[in-house]
Amino acid sequence: MDTKLRRSIVDLERRETPQLIGSDKVEGTPVYQPDGNRAGQIERVMIDKLSGKVAYAVMSFGGFLGVGEDYYPLPWSLLTYNPALGGYEVNIGEEQLKGAPKFGKSQSWDWASPASGKLVFDHYGLPPYWEMP
Repeated sequence: MDTKLRRSIVDLERRETPQLIGSDKVEGTPVYQPDGNRAGQIERVMIDKLSGKVAYAVMSFGGFLGVGEDYYPLPWSLLTYNPALGGYEVNIGEEQLKGAPKFGKSQSWDWASPASGKLVFDHYGLPPYWEMP
């Protein structure tokens, strides 16, 4: 095995194990609805600096070729990795997603505001991540 290929395999092993995945590998991962239809993809993961908890996955949804695309902060607890799909499943309907808190490319989201976070978790009927054990 040549050195370059071996290095590539070692780098992959460091970025993903059966239980762990590097954040750079999560970004761009597809998100599917329970019926197997693709809902969007994960754009970024937001991690609480102090607790280390993954708070949100920011999912892109809608648009065409990045135009008209919206970003939805989803509570991380809503996502389940499905190895058969090679992506995450989110058990929410399209109508619930369409009515969810979101922001566009030209907008910003106030990540520091507890009110913004509460708005997201309330929409999905979950306690905020900072109140979960």
